Amino acid sequence: MGQFRTLAYIAAGGIIGSLGRFGIDVLVAGNLPLTPQDFPISTLVVNVLGCLAIGILAPLLLARSNWTNARPFLITGILGGFTTFSALAVQSGIMLLDGQAWRATIYLLATLAGGLLAVRLGMLISNRQPQ
Repeated sequence: MGQFRTLAYIAAGGIIGSLGRFGIDVLVAGNLPLTPQDFPISTLVVNVLGCLAIGILAPLLLARSNWTNARPFLITGILGGFTTFSALAVQSGIMLLDGQAWRATIYLLATLAGGLLAVRLGMLISNRQPQ
């Protein structure tokens, strides 16, 4: 029964995260399909925001948590549904196939640098360091 409950928390969190991702797409890109000429700013935004959130949450949840399903719900569920590596990969691949290696490189570097900085900022916000 415990594993089923954990799976239910992950699924519920995934729904919330996926809807949040869709909301960012609508706010940032108007939910229009991307063309190879478009820079995938909404994917960059969700991935950096997800890194910020995990930077805040992970140290807090690792340090203490009376709720055993907090990590599966918040990190695996919500943030797993919110962020998207697969979209990053396909959008970068489309840019490469379209002869836009420089845009793909900028996108990948911006995502990596932005994500790392966001995790660090999140840790500073939570005032925790990983143990």
